[in-house]
Amino acid sequence: MSQIMLAAVLDAAGEPLRIVNVPRPAPGPGEILVRLEASGICHTDAHVWQGHLRPASGKPAAILGHEGVGRVVELGPGVEGWRLGERAGVAWLHDTCGHCEECRADMESFCQHHRAHGFDVDGTFAEYVVADARFAARVPDTGDAAVLAPLMCAGLTAFGAVRRAGIVAGETCAIFGCGGLGLYAIQIARRLGARVVAVDTDEAKLRLAASLGADHVLLASPGLAGDWPATLRAHVCINFAPTPASWDAMVAAIRPRGRIVAAAMVPQPVPLNQEWLTASGVWITGTSVGTRAQMRELIQLHEARPFETQIERVTLSEATSALERLKAGTAEGRQAIVFGGDA
Repeated sequence: MSQIMLAAVLDAAGEPLRIVNVPRPAPGPGEILVRLEASGICHTDAHVWQGHLRPASGKPAAILGHEGVGRVVELGPGVEGWRLGERAGVAWLHDTCGHCEECRADMESFCQHHRAHGFDVDGTFAEYVVADARFAARVPDTGDAAVLAPLMCAGLTAFGAVRRAGIVAGETCAIFGCGGLGLYAIQIARRLGARVVAVDTDEAKLRLAASLGADHVLLASPGLAGDWPATLRAHVCINFAPTPASWDAMVAAIRPRGRIVAAAMVPQPVPLNQEWLTASGVWITGTSVGTRAQMRELIQLHEARPFETQIERVTLSEATSALERLKAGTAEGRQAIVFGGDA
């Protein structure tokens, strides 16, 4: 096995990633080395690349990426439960503190001391990545790695949001934003027996949402809050749209005692009338990726009936242009770096 690997390296915010050979990492105690088959490219990667998100250290990891799927090629000291050649998924969580209230309550994705791939530690925009054996995901041994890779974050975040919302069969769930995460959420909510209303500014995305199971589609517009159909009042609204523009429509759509879940990272404030909140009893919360237990549930659902998603395959050398498409909002479906071809 070569002692070097090809990686897309981040030198400075917003600058093109450099495609260079770097030393191949070695797994430490409790870690595994994964040779990657594919790495999804997430909108969070675009935020980190632009410098909008920075870890507590102030300097992001040199190698972005947190949606990896590959094969275990080396075991660090003390690793149990993994064998060489097994397929592993590498997600956002590299590790957590393990002892805070969030970790002890099985809410580890809210651990304020967690470390993330492609953020605090090097990620999956490379031929190899080191993962904590406890946090690596069990994924199907067969199947297209480029299809499995987005489940590591986009799929898991959507699943975590739906679970956070506590959706039960027969409820109405409004999904705002029909990009990659929203389309996963539509499929998950439908499998749980919810009636799904999909909302987006793009009619093409709404047609895709309908094909994936959305019962109703609504075109987002400045007037949607005033025109929300009374028959589609929602028990749950989940926002995957990275804009505060969806807020007024969610407030108009939600039923008394309904649940609003923020899944997209929206830094701008939104107006909140506390008198409305006390009168309506609406529950507002956020969600962050998902837990290892939720990952296992998600993979089981995928194995039973694979989730549909549109994948654009790119090479490692195209990572910067892929990030630029995410920044511009022109990416169609999910993008995934596929290794082993022309880099």
